[in-house]
Amino acid sequence: MAMVNELPVLPPEERVLSTLESDGRRRWLTPRLAAGRFWSRRRVVAYALIAVYTLLPFIKINGRQALQFDLWEARFMVFGLEFRPTDLELLAVFGLIVFLTVFFATAIMGRVWCGWACPQTVYMEFVFRPIERLCLGTMGKGGKPRHAVAGWRTVAMYLVFLVIAVHLANTFLAYFIGVDQLNTYIWNSTPLEHPRAFALVAFVTVLILFDFCYWREQLCIIGCPYGRFQSVLLDRSSLIVGYDTTRGEPRGHGRDRKAKGLGDCVDCHQCVEVCPTGIDIRDGLQLECVNCTQCIDACDHVMDRVGLPRGLIRYSSQSALAGKPTPIARPRVLIYMGLILALSVLFVTLLVSRKAFDVTLLRGLGSPFNITAGGEVENILRAKLVNRTDQERTYRVEAVAPESLHLLSSVELKLGAGESVTEPLHLLAPQEAFQERGGTVKATLRFVDDVGESVEQVYLLFGPVTGAIERESSTTPSSPESESADAKP
Repeated sequence: MAMVNELPVLPPEERVLSTLESDGRRRWLTPRLAAGRFWSRRRVVAYALIAVYTLLPFIKINGRQALQFDLWEARFMVFGLEFRPTDLELLAVFGLIVFLTVFFATAIMGRVWCGWACPQTVYMEFVFRPIERLCLGTMGKGGKPRHAVAGWRTVAMYLVFLVIAVHLANTFLAYFIGVDQLNTYIWNSTPLEHPRAFALVAFVTVLILFDFCYWREQLCIIGCPYGRFQSVLLDRSSLIVGYDTTRGEPRGHGRDRKAKGLGDCVDCHQCVEVCPTGIDIRDGLQLECVNCTQCIDACDHVMDRVGLPRGLIRYSSQSALAGKPTPIARPRVLIYMGLILALSVLFVTLLVSRKAFDVTLLRGLGSPFNITAGGEVENILRAKLVNRTDQERTYRVEAVAPESLHLLSSVELKLGAGESVTEPLHLLAPQEAFQERGGTVKATLRFVDDVGESVEQVYLLFGPVTGAIERESSTTPSSPESESADAKP
Protein backbone atom coordinates (compact mmCIF):
# COMPACT_ATOMS: atom_id res chain seq x y z
CA MET A 1 0.00 0.00 0.00
CA ALA A 2 2.91 2.28 0.82
CA MET A 3 4.44 1.54 -2.58
CA VAL A 4 1.25 2.66 -4.30
CA ASN A 5 1.38 5.98 -2.48
CA GLU A 6 4.98 6.48 -3.57
CA LEU A 7 4.19 6.16 -7.26
CA PRO A 8 4.78 9.46 -9.08
CA VAL A 9 1.89 11.34 -10.64
CA LEU A 10 2.37 11.49 -14.40
CA PRO A 11 1.31 14.91 -15.69
CA PRO A 12 -0.75 14.95 -18.90
CA GLU A 13 0.86 16.23 -22.07
CA GLU A 14 -1.70 19.03 -22.24
CA ARG A 15 -3.81 20.71 -19.60
CA VAL A 16 -7.29 19.15 -19.65
CA LEU A 17 -8.96 22.19 -18.10
CA SER A 18 -7.46 25.53 -17.22
CA THR A 19 -8.88 25.19 -13.70
CA LEU A 20 -7.41 21.74 -12.98
CA GLU A 21 -3.99 20.86 -11.61
CA SER A 22 -2.09 17.88 -13.02
CA ASP A 23 -3.28 15.68 -10.14
CA GLY A 24 -6.95 16.58 -10.70
CA ARG A 25 -7.31 19.13 -7.91
CA ARG A 26 -8.92 22.47 -8.64
CA ARG A 27 -6.58 25.23 -9.65
CA TRP A 28 -7.80 28.38 -7.91
CA LEU A 29 -7.39 31.44 -10.11
CA THR A 30 -6.49 34.90 -8.82
CA PRO A 31 -6.02 36.89 -12.03
CA ARG A 32 -4.11 40.14 -12.06
CA LEU A 33 -5.74 43.31 -13.36
CA ALA A 34 -4.79 44.93 -16.67
CA ALA A 35 -6.46 48.35 -16.56
CA GLY A 36 -6.19 49.30 -20.22
CA ARG A 37 -8.42 50.88 -22.83
CA PHE A 38 -10.70 47.87 -23.29
CA TRP A 39 -11.08 47.39 -19.55
CA SER A 40 -12.18 51.02 -19.20
CA ARG A 41 -14.78 50.59 -21.94
CA ARG A 42 -16.04 47.33 -20.46
CA ARG A 43 -16.36 49.02 -17.07
CA VAL A 44 -18.63 51.70 -18.52
CA VAL A 45 -20.77 49.07 -20.25
CA ALA A 46 -20.88 46.91 -17.11
CA TYR A 47 -22.04 49.67 -14.78
CA ALA A 48 -24.61 50.77 -17.33
CA LEU A 49 -26.00 47.22 -17.48
CA ILE A 50 -26.04 46.98 -13.67
CA ALA A 51 -27.99 50.24 -13.52
CA VAL A 52 -30.47 48.93 -16.10
CA TYR A 53 -30.98 45.68 -14.19
CA THR A 54 -31.50 47.53 -10.91
CA LEU A 55 -33.72 50.37 -12.15
CA LEU A 56 -35.81 48.62 -14.81
CA PRO A 57 -38.41 47.25 -12.33
CA PHE A 58 -39.10 50.82 -11.17
CA ILE A 59 -39.86 52.08 -14.68
CA LYS A 60 -43.53 52.00 -15.67
CA ILE A 61 -45.06 52.36 -19.11
CA ASN A 62 -48.82 52.86 -19.40
CA GLY A 63 -49.14 52.07 -15.72
CA ARG A 64 -47.35 48.73 -16.07
CA GLN A 65 -43.87 47.65 -15.08
CA ALA A 66 -41.52 47.94 -18.04
CA LEU A 67 -40.39 44.32 -17.76
CA GLN A 68 -42.20 41.71 -15.67
CA PHE A 69 -42.70 37.96 -15.81
CA ASP A 70 -45.89 37.62 -13.80
CA LEU A 71 -46.18 33.87 -13.31
CA TRP A 72 -49.08 34.13 -10.88
CA GLU A 73 -51.24 36.05 -13.38
CA ALA A 74 -49.71 34.23 -16.38
CA ARG A 75 -48.62 37.37 -18.22
CA PHE A 76 -45.38 38.75 -19.61
CA MET A 77 -44.98 42.53 -19.92
CA VAL A 78 -42.30 44.05 -22.14
CA PHE A 79 -42.10 47.83 -22.47
CA GLY A 80 -45.84 48.43 -22.45
CA LEU A 81 -46.76 45.28 -24.37
CA GLU A 82 -48.53 42.47 -22.57
CA PHE A 83 -48.30 38.83 -23.60
CA ARG A 84 -50.46 36.01 -22.26
CA PRO A 85 -50.60 32.25 -22.89
CA THR A 86 -53.11 32.96 -25.68
CA ASP A 87 -50.29 34.78 -27.52
CA LEU A 88 -48.47 31.53 -28.21
CA GLU A 89 -47.72 32.47 -31.83
CA LEU A 90 -46.28 35.84 -30.81
CA LEU A 91 -44.15 34.33 -28.06
CA ALA A 92 -42.85 31.61 -30.38
CA VAL A 93 -41.90 34.13 -33.07
CA PHE A 94 -40.32 36.42 -30.47
CA GLY A 95 -38.26 33.53 -29.09
CA LEU A 96 -37.01 32.63 -32.56
CA ILE A 97 -36.02 36.25 -33.18
CA VAL A 98 -34.02 36.32 -29.93
CA PHE A 99 -32.20 33.08 -30.73
CA LEU A 100 -31.41 34.08 -34.30
CA THR A 101 -30.20 37.49 -33.12
CA VAL A 102 -27.77 35.73 -30.78
CA PHE A 103 -26.60 33.53 -33.66
CA PHE A 104 -26.21 36.57 -35.92
CA ALA A 105 -24.30 38.60 -33.32
CA THR A 106 -22.01 35.66 -32.58
CA ALA A 107 -21.30 35.05 -36.27
CA ILE A 108 -20.23 38.69 -36.64
CA MET A 109 -18.74 39.64 -33.26
CA GLY A 110 -17.90 36.28 -31.71
CA ARG A 111 -18.37 35.90 -27.97
CA VAL A 112 -18.92 39.60 -27.36
CA TRP A 113 -21.83 38.71 -25.07
CA CYS A 114 -19.58 36.66 -22.79
CA GLY A 115 -16.92 39.32 -22.40
CA TRP A 116 -19.05 42.47 -22.32
CA ALA A 117 -22.65 41.78 -21.27
CA CYS A 118 -23.02 38.41 -19.56
CA PRO A 119 -24.18 38.87 -15.93
CA GLN A 120 -21.55 36.37 -14.80
CA THR A 121 -18.74 38.47 -16.28
CA VAL A 122 -20.26 41.84 -15.38
CA TYR A 123 -20.82 41.10 -11.69
CA MET A 124 -17.72 38.95 -11.23
CA GLU A 125 -15.22 41.35 -12.77
CA PHE A 126 -16.77 44.68 -11.83
CA VAL A 127 -18.51 44.01 -8.49
CA PHE A 128 -17.30 40.93 -6.63
CA ARG A 129 -13.69 40.87 -7.82
CA PRO A 130 -13.01 44.59 -7.02
CA ILE A 131 -14.52 44.14 -3.54
CA GLU A 132 -12.36 41.07 -3.03
CA ARG A 133 -9.24 42.94 -4.10
CA LEU A 134 -10.12 45.84 -1.80
CA CYS A 135 -10.66 43.59 1.21
CA LEU A 136 -7.62 41.39 0.55
CA GLY A 137 -5.27 44.31 -0.11
CA THR A 138 -4.67 43.77 -3.84
CA MET A 139 -6.75 46.70 -5.11
CA GLY A 140 -5.58 48.03 -8.45
CA LYS A 141 -3.35 45.09 -9.35
CA GLY A 142 -5.14 41.85 -8.47
CA GLY A 143 -3.37 38.56 -8.08
CA LYS A 144 -2.61 36.76 -4.82
CA PRO A 145 -2.10 38.78 -1.62
CA ARG A 146 1.59 39.17 -0.75
CA HIS A 147 0.95 39.06 2.98
CA ALA A 148 -1.37 37.12 5.26
CA VAL A 149 -4.87 38.56 5.25
CA ALA A 150 -6.41 39.50 8.58
CA GLY A 151 -9.46 37.48 9.51
CA TRP A 152 -11.69 40.53 9.91
CA ARG A 153 -11.00 41.46 6.29
CA THR A 154 -12.25 38.10 5.07
CA VAL A 155 -15.34 38.31 7.28
CA ALA A 156 -16.05 41.84 6.05
CA MET A 157 -15.68 40.70 2.44
CA TYR A 158 -18.22 37.90 2.81
CA LEU A 159 -20.64 40.16 4.67
CA VAL A 160 -20.52 42.62 1.77
CA PHE A 161 -21.01 39.70 -0.63
CA LEU A 162 -24.08 38.65 1.37
CA VAL A 163 -25.61 42.13 1.21
CA ILE A 164 -25.05 42.29 -2.55
CA ALA A 165 -26.50 38.80 -3.04
CA VAL A 166 -29.65 39.69 -1.06
CA HIS A 167 -30.05 42.86 -3.11
CA LEU A 168 -29.67 40.98 -6.39
CA ALA A 169 -32.11 38.29 -5.24
CA ASN A 170 -34.77 40.85 -4.27
CA THR A 171 -34.29 42.67 -7.57
CA PHE A 172 -34.68 39.34 -9.34
CA LEU A 173 -37.94 38.73 -7.45
CA ALA A 174 -39.22 42.18 -8.49
CA TYR A 175 -39.21 41.01 -12.10
CA PHE A 176 -41.79 38.36 -11.17
CA ILE A 177 -44.09 39.87 -8.55
CA GLY A 178 -43.62 43.56 -9.37
CA VAL A 179 -41.71 46.19 -7.43
CA ASP A 180 -44.86 47.47 -5.66
CA GLN A 181 -45.68 44.02 -4.32
CA LEU A 182 -42.04 43.52 -3.35
CA ASN A 183 -42.05 46.73 -1.29
CA THR A 184 -45.19 45.52 0.47
CA TYR A 185 -43.55 42.19 1.25
CA ILE A 186 -40.40 43.84 2.61
CA TRP A 187 -41.84 46.66 4.69
CA ASN A 188 -45.42 45.65 5.59
CA SER A 189 -45.37 41.90 6.13
CA THR A 190 -43.36 38.97 7.43
CA PRO A 191 -41.78 36.08 5.47
CA LEU A 192 -44.39 33.70 6.91
CA GLU A 193 -47.11 35.62 5.06
CA HIS A 194 -45.45 35.02 1.68
CA PRO A 195 -43.33 31.86 2.04
CA ARG A 196 -42.93 31.24 -1.71
CA ALA A 197 -41.45 34.66 -2.37
CA PHE A 198 -39.19 34.41 0.67
CA ALA A 199 -38.04 30.94 -0.36
CA LEU A 200 -37.20 32.23 -3.85
CA VAL A 201 -35.13 35.10 -2.43
CA ALA A 202 -33.31 32.76 -0.05
CA PHE A 203 -32.60 30.24 -2.82
CA VAL A 204 -31.32 32.88 -5.26
CA THR A 205 -29.17 34.43 -2.52
CA VAL A 206 -27.50 31.10 -1.78
CA LEU A 207 -27.10 30.45 -5.51
CA ILE A 208 -25.41 33.83 -6.05
CA LEU A 209 -23.05 33.31 -3.12
CA PHE A 210 -22.17 29.82 -4.34
CA ASP A 211 -21.53 31.11 -7.85
CA PHE A 212 -19.46 34.20 -7.12
CA CYS A 213 -17.65 32.88 -4.04
CA TYR A 214 -16.88 29.33 -5.16
CA TRP A 215 -18.02 28.37 -8.67
CA ARG A 216 -16.74 31.51 -10.43
CA GLU A 217 -14.97 30.89 -13.74
CA GLN A 218 -16.06 27.25 -13.72
CA LEU A 219 -19.56 28.36 -14.66
CA CYS A 220 -18.13 29.67 -17.95
CA ILE A 221 -15.87 26.68 -18.51
CA ILE A 222 -18.08 23.81 -17.35
CA GLY A 223 -21.62 24.97 -16.62
CA CYS A 224 -22.53 27.39 -19.40
CA PRO A 225 -23.62 25.72 -22.66
CA TYR A 226 -22.87 28.81 -24.75
CA GLY A 227 -19.17 28.03 -24.90
CA ARG A 228 -20.00 24.60 -26.29
CA PHE A 229 -21.92 26.24 -29.12
CA GLN A 230 -18.85 28.08 -30.40
CA SER A 231 -18.03 25.44 -32.97
CA VAL A 232 -21.50 25.88 -34.46
CA LEU A 233 -22.01 29.62 -34.09
CA LEU A 234 -18.50 30.79 -35.00
CA ASP A 235 -16.79 30.55 -38.34
CA ARG A 236 -13.29 31.55 -39.41
CA SER A 237 -14.47 35.09 -40.19
CA SER A 238 -16.05 35.71 -36.78
CA LEU A 239 -14.45 38.27 -34.50
CA ILE A 240 -12.27 36.73 -31.79
CA VAL A 241 -9.49 37.75 -29.44
CA GLY A 242 -6.46 36.21 -31.11
CA TYR A 243 -2.69 36.04 -30.92
CA ASP A 244 -0.71 36.85 -34.07
CA THR A 245 1.61 33.85 -34.31
CA THR A 246 3.23 35.15 -37.50
CA ARG A 247 4.41 38.25 -35.72
CA GLY A 248 4.96 36.82 -32.25
CA GLU A 249 6.77 33.54 -32.88
CA PRO A 250 9.27 32.35 -31.99
CA ARG A 251 8.80 33.88 -28.57
CA GLY A 252 11.63 34.56 -26.17
CA HIS A 253 13.45 37.08 -23.95
CA GLY A 254 16.16 39.50 -24.95
CA ARG A 255 16.72 42.87 -26.55
CA ASP A 256 18.42 42.15 -29.88
CA ARG A 257 15.43 40.20 -31.10
CA LYS A 258 16.05 40.35 -34.83
CA ALA A 259 19.59 39.06 -34.46
CA LYS A 260 18.32 36.17 -32.37
CA GLY A 261 15.51 35.45 -34.81
CA LEU A 262 12.82 36.09 -32.20
CA GLY A 263 9.32 37.37 -32.75
CA ASP A 264 7.65 40.21 -30.87
CA CYS A 265 6.36 38.03 -28.02
CA VAL A 266 8.72 38.48 -25.06
CA ASP A 267 7.18 35.47 -23.26
CA CYS A 268 6.32 37.53 -20.17
CA HIS A 269 3.17 35.49 -19.40
CA GLN A 270 1.24 38.66 -18.59
CA CYS A 271 -1.56 37.54 -20.90
CA VAL A 272 -1.88 34.34 -18.84
CA GLU A 273 -1.73 36.05 -15.45
CA VAL A 274 -4.62 38.41 -16.23
CA CYS A 275 -6.89 35.81 -17.85
CA PRO A 276 -9.99 35.19 -15.66
CA THR A 277 -10.32 31.64 -17.02
CA GLY A 278 -6.60 30.82 -16.76
CA ILE A 279 -5.84 30.03 -20.41
CA ASP A 280 -2.89 30.96 -22.59
CA ILE A 281 -4.29 32.88 -25.55
CA ARG A 282 -1.14 32.03 -27.52
CA ASP A 283 -2.36 28.44 -27.82
CA GLY A 284 -5.05 29.56 -30.27
CA LEU A 285 -8.84 29.69 -30.15
CA GLN A 286 -10.05 27.88 -27.03
CA LEU A 287 -13.37 26.96 -25.51
CA GLU A 288 -12.53 28.74 -22.25
CA CYS A 289 -11.87 32.14 -23.87
CA VAL A 290 -14.71 34.56 -23.09
CA ASN A 291 -13.26 37.48 -25.10
CA CYS A 292 -12.81 39.64 -22.01
CA THR A 293 -9.88 41.48 -23.71
CA GLN A 294 -7.74 41.46 -20.54
CA CYS A 295 -4.93 39.81 -22.48
CA ILE A 296 -5.12 42.59 -25.09
CA ASP A 297 -4.70 45.30 -22.44
CA ALA A 298 -1.86 43.41 -20.75
CA CYS A 299 -0.01 42.77 -24.01
CA ASP A 300 -0.45 46.36 -25.23
CA HIS A 301 1.09 47.59 -21.97
CA VAL A 302 4.09 45.29 -22.42
CA MET A 303 4.51 46.31 -26.07
CA ASP A 304 4.56 49.97 -25.03
CA ARG A 305 7.27 49.23 -22.48
CA VAL A 306 9.54 47.38 -24.91
CA GLY A 307 8.94 49.81 -27.75
CA LEU A 308 7.08 47.47 -30.08
CA PRO A 309 3.80 48.21 -31.86
CA ARG A 310 0.54 47.20 -30.20
CA GLY A 311 -1.74 44.52 -31.59
CA LEU A 312 0.23 41.34 -30.98
CA ILE A 313 -2.96 40.17 -29.27
CA ARG A 314 -5.97 41.90 -30.76
CA TYR A 315 -9.53 41.66 -31.95
CA SER A 316 -9.33 39.84 -35.27
CA SER A 317 -10.56 36.65 -36.93
CA GLN A 318 -8.97 33.32 -37.69
CA SER A 319 -8.92 34.17 -41.39
CA ALA A 320 -7.37 37.60 -40.83
CA LEU A 321 -4.69 36.18 -38.54
CA ALA A 322 -3.87 33.68 -41.29
CA GLY A 323 -3.59 36.50 -43.84
CA LYS A 324 -6.84 35.68 -45.62
CA PRO A 325 -9.77 38.00 -46.40
CA THR A 326 -12.61 38.30 -43.88
CA PRO A 327 -15.88 39.04 -45.69
CA ILE A 328 -18.78 40.33 -43.60
CA ALA A 329 -21.53 39.43 -46.09
CA ARG A 330 -21.11 35.67 -46.09
CA PRO A 331 -23.86 33.01 -46.50
CA ARG A 332 -24.37 32.33 -42.79
CA VAL A 333 -24.73 36.02 -41.95
CA LEU A 334 -27.09 36.68 -44.87
CA ILE A 335 -29.30 33.73 -43.91
CA TYR A 336 -29.51 34.96 -40.32
CA MET A 337 -30.36 38.48 -41.50
CA GLY A 338 -33.06 37.23 -43.85
CA LEU A 339 -34.68 35.04 -41.20
CA ILE A 340 -34.58 37.81 -38.59
CA LEU A 341 -36.14 40.28 -41.04
CA ALA A 342 -38.89 37.86 -42.08
CA LEU A 343 -39.72 36.92 -38.49
CA SER A 344 -39.71 40.57 -37.43
CA VAL A 345 -42.25 41.41 -40.13
CA LEU A 346 -44.37 38.45 -39.03
CA PHE A 347 -44.12 39.52 -35.38
CA VAL A 348 -45.21 43.08 -36.13
CA THR A 349 -48.08 41.81 -38.29
CA LEU A 350 -49.33 39.51 -35.54
CA LEU A 351 -48.91 42.25 -32.95
CA VAL A 352 -50.86 44.84 -34.94
CA SER A 353 -53.68 42.41 -35.74
CA ARG A 354 -54.06 41.37 -32.10
CA LYS A 355 -57.40 42.21 -30.49
CA ALA A 356 -57.77 44.55 -27.52
CA PHE A 357 -59.16 41.71 -25.42
CA ASP A 358 -58.86 37.94 -25.25
CA VAL A 359 -61.61 35.35 -24.91
CA THR A 360 -61.07 31.71 -23.98
CA LEU A 361 -64.01 29.31 -23.73
CA LEU A 362 -63.75 26.38 -21.33
CA ARG A 363 -66.27 23.65 -20.60
CA GLY A 364 -68.10 23.91 -17.32
CA LEU A 365 -67.81 21.42 -14.51
CA GLY A 366 -70.22 18.52 -14.11
CA SER A 367 -72.34 16.84 -16.78
CA PRO A 368 -71.91 17.88 -20.43
CA PHE A 369 -75.50 19.13 -20.64
CA ASN A 370 -78.77 19.34 -18.73
CA ILE A 371 -82.43 19.23 -19.76
CA THR A 372 -84.34 22.16 -18.29
CA ALA A 373 -87.92 22.05 -17.00
CA GLY A 374 -88.99 23.67 -20.27
CA GLY A 375 -87.44 20.83 -22.30
CA GLU A 376 -84.46 22.83 -23.61
CA VAL A 377 -80.85 21.64 -23.58
CA GLU A 378 -78.53 23.64 -21.32
CA ASN A 379 -74.72 23.77 -21.74
CA ILE A 380 -72.66 25.54 -19.09
CA LEU A 381 -69.43 27.12 -20.31
CA ARG A 382 -66.76 29.22 -18.65
CA ALA A 383 -65.64 32.32 -20.55
CA LYS A 384 -62.30 33.83 -19.54
CA LEU A 385 -61.96 37.46 -20.66
CA VAL A 386 -58.75 39.49 -20.49
CA ASN A 387 -58.74 43.26 -20.95
CA ARG A 388 -55.47 44.08 -22.72
CA THR A 389 -56.00 47.84 -22.72
CA ASP A 390 -54.98 50.38 -20.09
CA GLN A 391 -58.59 51.56 -19.71
CA GLU A 392 -61.74 50.18 -18.12
CA ARG A 393 -63.95 48.34 -20.61
CA THR A 394 -67.45 46.80 -20.54
CA TYR A 395 -68.20 43.62 -22.49
CA ARG A 396 -71.43 41.93 -23.49
CA VAL A 397 -72.03 38.44 -24.85
CA GLU A 398 -74.28 37.60 -27.80
CA ALA A 399 -75.41 34.22 -29.16
CA VAL A 400 -74.98 34.38 -32.94
CA ALA A 401 -75.62 30.89 -34.31
CA PRO A 402 -77.62 28.77 -34.61
CA GLU A 403 -80.69 31.00 -34.56
CA SER A 404 -82.40 28.91 -31.88
CA LEU A 405 -79.45 29.37 -29.49
CA HIS A 406 -79.85 31.91 -26.69
CA LEU A 407 -78.40 32.79 -23.30
CA LEU A 408 -80.28 32.11 -20.09
CA SER A 409 -79.78 35.75 -19.13
CA SER A 410 -77.97 38.74 -20.55
CA VAL A 411 -74.29 38.91 -19.65
CA GLU A 412 -72.41 42.19 -19.18
CA LEU A 413 -68.91 42.29 -17.70
CA LYS A 414 -66.88 45.29 -16.58
CA LEU A 415 -63.10 44.91 -16.42
CA GLY A 416 -60.45 47.37 -15.33
CA ALA A 417 -57.18 47.94 -17.17
CA GLY A 418 -55.31 44.66 -17.55
CA GLU A 419 -57.84 42.72 -15.51
CA SER A 420 -59.21 39.26 -16.27
CA VAL A 421 -62.33 37.38 -15.17
CA THR A 422 -63.85 33.94 -15.65
CA GLU A 423 -67.65 34.04 -16.02
CA PRO A 424 -70.08 31.09 -16.40
CA LEU A 425 -72.34 31.17 -19.47
CA HIS A 426 -75.62 29.23 -19.63
CA LEU A 427 -76.49 28.43 -23.27
CA LEU A 428 -79.92 27.07 -24.16
CA ALA A 429 -81.11 25.43 -27.37
CA PRO A 430 -84.10 23.20 -28.31
CA GLN A 431 -83.57 19.46 -28.41
CA GLU A 432 -84.43 19.38 -32.12
CA ALA A 433 -81.21 21.30 -32.89
CA PHE A 434 -79.14 18.43 -31.49
CA GLN A 435 -81.25 15.61 -32.94
CA GLU A 436 -80.68 16.95 -36.44
CA ARG A 437 -76.89 17.01 -35.96
CA GLY A 438 -76.19 13.76 -34.11
CA GLY A 439 -76.11 15.22 -30.60
CA THR A 440 -73.71 18.14 -31.16
CA VAL A 441 -74.12 21.73 -32.29
CA LYS A 442 -71.45 24.27 -33.26
CA ALA A 443 -72.36 27.44 -31.42
CA THR A 444 -70.99 30.87 -32.33
CA LEU A 445 -70.69 33.47 -29.58
CA ARG A 446 -69.79 37.12 -30.07
CA PHE A 447 -68.09 39.21 -27.38
CA VAL A 448 -68.36 42.97 -27.92
CA ASP A 449 -66.74 45.75 -25.89
CA ASP A 450 -68.06 49.27 -25.38
CA VAL A 451 -65.97 50.72 -28.22
CA GLY A 452 -67.36 48.30 -30.81
CA GLU A 453 -64.48 45.82 -31.11
CA SER A 454 -65.69 42.24 -31.22
CA VAL A 455 -64.32 38.70 -30.99
CA GLU A 456 -66.21 35.63 -32.18
CA GLN A 457 -65.64 32.17 -30.76
CA VAL A 458 -66.98 28.83 -32.01
CA TYR A 459 -67.70 26.15 -29.45
CA LEU A 460 -69.12 22.62 -29.68
CA LEU A 461 -72.25 22.05 -27.58
CA PHE A 462 -73.54 18.64 -26.55
CA GLY A 463 -77.12 17.43 -26.35
CA PRO A 464 -79.34 14.33 -26.51
CA VAL A 465 -79.39 12.03 -29.53
CA THR A 466 -83.03 10.94 -29.18
CA GLY A 467 -83.59 10.96 -32.90
CA ALA A 468 -80.68 8.63 -33.50
CA ILE A 469 -81.87 6.24 -30.78
CA GLU A 470 -85.37 6.11 -32.26
CA ARG A 471 -84.01 5.37 -35.74
CA GLU A 472 -81.78 2.63 -34.32
CA SER A 473 -84.68 1.04 -32.43
CA SER A 474 -86.94 1.19 -35.48
CA THR A 475 -84.42 -0.70 -37.63
CA THR A 476 -83.70 -3.42 -35.02
CA PRO A 477 -85.54 -6.75 -35.91
CA SER A 478 -87.94 -7.99 -33.28
CA SER A 479 -87.20 -11.17 -31.33
CA PRO A 480 -89.28 -14.41 -31.76
CA GLU A 481 -90.65 -14.02 -28.25
CA SER A 482 -92.00 -10.57 -29.00
CA GLU A 483 -93.54 -11.80 -32.27
CA SER A 484 -95.35 -14.64 -30.50
CA ALA A 485 -96.53 -12.23 -27.83
CA ASP A 486 -97.91 -9.92 -30.50
CA ALA A 487 -99.70 -12.84 -32.18
CA LYS A 488 -101.73 -13.73 -29.05
CA PRO A 489 -105.31 -12.40 -29.04
